[in-house]
Amino acid sequence: MKYNLLDAQRKFLEIPHNYTLDVAVYQGGYGSGKTFAGSLLGILLAIKFPKIRGLVGAQTYTLVRDTTLQTYFEHLENMGFTNDIDYKWVTSEQKIVFWNGSEILFRHFDEPNKLKSLNLGFVEIEEMSDIPYETFKMLLARLRQKPHSKWKNFTYRIFGHTNPELNQGWVYKTFFVNPPVNYRLICAPTTQNIYLPKGFCEELKKLYDEKYYNTFVLGQTGNYSENLVVKDFSKENIKQIKYRNNLNLYITCDFNVDPMCWIFAHKTEDKVFYFDEIALENTTTAKACDEFYRRYPNHKAKIIINGDASGDNRTCTSEYTNYVIIKKKLQSYGYDADIKIKSFNPPIKNRIAAFNAKVKNADGQIGLFISPKCEKLLYNIYNLKYIEGTSKIDIPTYTQIKQSKELKFLSHPFDAASYLVDFYWPIVL
Repeated sequence: MKYNLLDAQRKFLEIPHNYTLDVAVYQGGYGSGKTFAGSLLGILLAIKFPKIRGLVGAQTYTLVRDTTLQTYFEHLENMGFTNDIDYKWVTSEQKIVFWNGSEILFRHFDEPNKLKSLNLGFVEIEEMSDIPYETFKMLLARLRQKPHSKWKNFTYRIFGHTNPELNQGWVYKTFFVNPPVNYRLICAPTTQNIYLPKGFCEELKKLYDEKYYNTFVLGQTGNYSENLVVKDFSKENIKQIKYRNNLNLYITCDFNVDPMCWIFAHKTEDKVFYFDEIALENTTTAKACDEFYRRYPNHKAKIIINGDASGDNRTCTSEYTNYVIIKKKLQSYGYDADIKIKSFNPPIKNRIAAFNAKVKNADGQIGLFISPKCEKLLYNIYNLKYIEGTSKIDIPTYTQIKQSKELKFLSHPFDAASYLVDFYWPIVL
């Protein structure tokens, strides 16, 4: 069997470097040959390196079974391989075993802990953007099968294929923003697949709106600023900010228990400088205070506590409010602490407007700066969105958070940071 590969498919299969690990993602529109290329690569690796063990998976097994596995069987048939002679499909173990001892496992990633015992030579991921970043990192750690003495020019490989992300997720951050030298992104518009039926892309253009067509046919990265809660944020707002123990320190709080998010800042009359954050899971207000003391035991100037007005209500486990707990705890450490909060929280749209006005006002002036140390706050800046066509913030559901732990930190760090801005520079709408 002879395949005439598309340019993008050839780039995906071939390794342009000499590192021991290659990490590649094939990003393309519908019908751009993503799954075709991925399953072909898996078979080629199984043939070239006898007794290699590969893993093929997706977030759900239905996707593995109905899409990826079927493409593997199609390749094997095209290559003239016969079941039970050249390879064997073992139903009970959901794997293909080749005549040379190589085997490819087919699994779902919904329970990644069940994969931790595997030692692999390669991993293929269907719809890579659907899996959590934590799963991707775990799979990287599984690439530790001992190379066979007869393997020539062997490279551990983890490769995936996906449609473009609709938000600035981990695939974007990993492969677009300063990727390591052995990480590769291959973009493949559907329009470049010369083997599709005549008029296929033209029909899709009639069917889809421009935004959807650009993303899922042309394979373009999403317009990540669209529908974002925070507008006009740029590299100018990111700055290395030095903490100073002789300046007033502002702690602005969101009291969600899991996670509890506090942002630390210095400020001037017209500018705010966020220099650090804490985002703790399954914690208490007192434990958050302990973490602050661990980081800044020698702070000399005053500490001003801002944040969610509802934190001034007594908790179910204490006769004190969250703010009283903070003040008493910090004073016990020797800090000079004071509380400054509103009597009630204004509408969230007011708080968002105040925050955006500090990011960049109508005159182009920037009054808000964030340190790269504030990873969770920056994650919110780049990903917190409105539900399309509404003014309601798109808060992740429990099911979404279960699938991707990072989503747990969406909204709470922004809430904490925006309470401070709204207190000192409010906007009434």
